[in-house]
Amino acid sequence: MTADEPIGPAVVTGGAGAIGAVLCHALARQGREVRVIDNLSAGRRSHLADLEGRARFRLHVADLTDANAELAPIFAGASEVWHLAANTDIRKGTADPSIDFTQGSVATFHVLEAARHAHVPKVFFASSSVVYGYPTVFPTPEEYGPLMPQSHYGAAKLAAEGLVSAHCHSFDMKGYIFRFANIIGPGMTHGVLYDFFEKLRRDPTRLEVLGDGRQSKSYLRVEDCVDAMILAGRRAQKTVNIFNLGTPDRASVKEIAEAVVAAAGGHARIDYTGGERGWTGDIPQQLLAIDRISALGWAPKSGSRAAIDRTIREFAEERGLPGR
Repeated sequence: MTADEPIGPAVVTGGAGAIGAVLCHALARQGREVRVIDNLSAGRRSHLADLEGRARFRLHVADLTDANAELAPIFAGASEVWHLAANTDIRKGTADPSIDFTQGSVATFHVLEAARHAHVPKVFFASSSVVYGYPTVFPTPEEYGPLMPQSHYGAAKLAAEGLVSAHCHSFDMKGYIFRFANIIGPGMTHGVLYDFFEKLRRDPTRLEVLGDGRQSKSYLRVEDCVDAMILAGRRAQKTVNIFNLGTPDRASVKEIAEAVVAAAGGHARIDYTGGERGWTGDIPQQLLAIDRISALGWAPKSGSRAAIDRTIREFAEERGLPGR
């Protein structure tokens, strides 16, 4: 074991979510003790069913927005905290901006304070590409600025990045900030693929697509995302380490809509609502530069379209659809 490898438990907030559960399983395979904090509002206990009952795994149902939550025993002796818990619905946060403030900024502060008091040396934070706002440079590098988020979700992520940086510089911690592209895989309960399948479940004859369908973004499989985060934690050594995580290519919403309709039998009519944005706060064009994480020896196993096709097959199989 090298000096950079963790020796204590890993705390994972949002560990019952689609990304968090894959991370928990990856850490458990390494023989790590894993302590999950999740309020189960979006995460599913079933994602962790095969881990519950193990001696080195524990799920704590708690609300990170509660300043009186008993977090100290969970963080005691931990080597690292992976903070993934957050509101996952950008449009919901636009309707009620307090959601992202409390579930993003406030919850992050409580996690960082618990880590500080427990002397946890490493903090990993799941941020998002939406912190870049409406970028004019593609692929967009980590140095791009000024950062002007277009949604309260993005604003909360950027504020949380600032809190991570401040705590790490002030309290002798190392921080790892990951700006995600669109992360996809089984177990997702939001995002374009999930939304399309849900719309077709309600009306198999018609698929409404918000915007003009030309929105084009990068899609990264959740397993690739988790591999990148773990690798960065072992190899990056700055006080604060910021990485874009995505693929070098992208796919359009139109392509995705057509592929989902095909997987559902190919009979639905696709109707576009028009406009370059799907909703308030939507960033229609996104492609991240991934040179920094690539320099550490990481590369995604799947490009955007391969990741999309695999996830569509999984969603179709889960729903008993004919597939492609």
